[in-house]
Amino acid sequence: MKKAILLLTILLGITSMAQQTNVKGAFLEKWNNSKEYLVAIAQAMPEDKYDFKPTKRQMSFKTQLIHIEGNMKWLGTTYFNLETVGEPEDLSDLSKEDLIIALQSRFDDIYNAVKAMDAGKFEEVVEFYAGPKSRLQILNLLQDHVTHHRGQLIVYLNMCQIDLPRYTGW
Repeated sequence: MKKAILLLTILLGITSMAQQTNVKGAFLEKWNNSKEYLVAIAQAMPEDKYDFKPTKRQMSFKTQLIHIEGNMKWLGTTYFNLETVGEPEDLSDLSKEDLIIALQSRFDDIYNAVKAMDAGKFEEVVEFYAGPKSRLQILNLLQDHVTHHRGQLIVYLNMCQIDLPRYTGW
């Protein structure tokens, strides 16, 4: 019995390490962690402060979240589901809870699209407004964009004297 448990532990460790050493597996793991962290940040801000913005020039906390969701929808569907994206949905009337659900759903959509995609497709070059890019570059842009705006949300929480959720990294 002990040998079976040891073998299972080794196999699970190898599987986990293999996921971390290929592009798709590494992205999917990081994407789930990014989802958990952004959701924790969205949950930390009280709903009555969702309209907070540090200056007139900046987006509100809620608008930042809506922007993140819209960008994920555009990049995810255009470059990983090959669907045509119409005008962005107006999410401005959503409650805090419903907006968080929309964000979680969008993260899950992209996760599932990337998971289903053949790994060789990440090398394919696609047309992008900033010039031709590989799908791998689009994956990096997806994560980088979420991280960029999440960093702004962290500043908003700090300005409102709200405790930050524990960081979720790799």
